[in-house]
Amino acid sequence: MRKLILLVSTFLFTCLSAHAADSILINKLYLLNINSTINPATFNYLKSFKEKHSPQKNNLILIKLNTPGGLISTTKKIISWIGESDSPIIIWITPEGASATSAGAIISSAAHFIFMNQGSSIGAATPIGLSGDIKQEDARSKAINDLVSLVKSLSEARMRRSGPFELMIKEASSFTAQEAKQKNIITGIASGLHEIKTSLHGRRTVIKGEQLTLAFDKALEIESIEMDLGQKLLNIFADPTIAYILFLIGLALIYFEFQAPGGFVLGSFGFICLIASGIGFQVLPLNFGSFGLIILGVILFVLEIFVTSFGLLTLAGTGAVIIGSLFLHRTSDSFLEIQHEVIFSVLGAILFTCGGLVFFLYKQLKNKPLVSFFDPVGSQGRVIEVYHDHYQIKVNGQFWKAISETDLMIDDLVHVISFDKQNLTLTITKTKE
Repeated sequence: MRKLILLVSTFLFTCLSAHAADSILINKLYLLNINSTINPATFNYLKSFKEKHSPQKNNLILIKLNTPGGLISTTKKIISWIGESDSPIIIWITPEGASATSAGAIISSAAHFIFMNQGSSIGAATPIGLSGDIKQEDARSKAINDLVSLVKSLSEARMRRSGPFELMIKEASSFTAQEAKQKNIITGIASGLHEIKTSLHGRRTVIKGEQLTLAFDKALEIESIEMDLGQKLLNIFADPTIAYILFLIGLALIYFEFQAPGGFVLGSFGFICLIASGIGFQVLPLNFGSFGLIILGVILFVLEIFVTSFGLLTLAGTGAVIIGSLFLHRTSDSFLEIQHEVIFSVLGAILFTCGGLVFFLYKQLKNKPLVSFFDPVGSQGRVIEVYHDHYQIKVNGQFWKAISETDLMIDDLVHVISFDKQNLTLTITKTKE
């Protein structure tokens, strides 16, 4: 009787063990690459990949990681993205010289498997502010304790030691690939995909409470997923240094526009830079900033009709519409992407029209010198500004310096009677009503 009970118990245990560790045959590997700061563009890249490709349980997601860190808010979204994945996720810190610092180390702790290349490092995850370490003791302790509990929970869920990850946050510790392997932080050291496959074959992991054993199909398909154009641009603007430079350039261009008003060219480029920097600093919500760029582009197209900018306003407007269209709907909550074919078709039509106008202008200039082509003699204009020794007038959409024998006031209609080509100065007289 005892033998029968023992045999039944053994049989049930074997069945339960087999059920608890189902074997999955990996037939496809998705290869993603994060080589930047952790920012909204990074999360959008991962989120759009999942929505477009819908990876299954028998797929493997490998993320090549090299990052100096980034936003904690984005880091937590990426951790949730990993936790919701039906596929095993590998973080591979590569190539040599790469590092998973700060936010990168925290994201790595959430992965099902971690590999490092020789010469790479992981750690230094102590939170810092924009201008250095967080000074307020309470705020610093709160941030550190929150991250420590997070990496501890993630490490326990992945059945790896949490102590080294806690030291990364508390003491800003960093570890080489060999040190990380010795401390059981990572799954292994690998310099190529073949080593990763070999190391993972037969390994177990837990995904959504289900134990799985990995096996690889001999005909394993590998697909590389790259950032699209909009994500690459957003990734550039999200860099704090780039955003700050754009902010300063925008302020400078708008200042120069106020110093020498009339052309709107410098001001238009300045506003584009300011909106782009606002998106990068996350001061402007992405959709609002994108829509603002598109509206600004339309305004610049309209201004081109009234202001002679020789196509610069059209160029600025085209850039604003392209960037705004590529960014539109790229929020963390939705990914309603506008097809690039539609964007470039519309812009192609605009540029074709502008190109036709430029060609017409070129044909006219071939038969007429540039100065003669823009010779305003005989034309009527309006006084824009009054200075102590000259006037600024607008003639045929152009702004000119002018002199007059009679006193004039702003908004007076004038007639151009001569043109000093050497000094680019017009002689004008008030139009008789």
